[in-house]
Amino acid sequence: MKVDIEREEDGRWIAEIRELPGVMAYGKTRKQALAKVKALALRVIADRIDHGEKVPELDELFAVPA
Repeated sequence: MKVDIEREEDGRWIAEIRELPGVMAYGKTRKQALAKVKALALRVIADRIDHGEKVPELDELFAVPA
């Protein structure tokens, strides 16, 4: 999944994963914003799996033996 990240005018960083609508997070640093958005994405994916909903292709996120 692609993470879009940019710096806001107020100095905060915002990271977003567009494949998962609503998954975005702010951080004081670029590293903090990335960590937060990745954690949120994993929670959203886990929730979707629990409810039998569609999730993005996980082959790029996890190594799955054939």
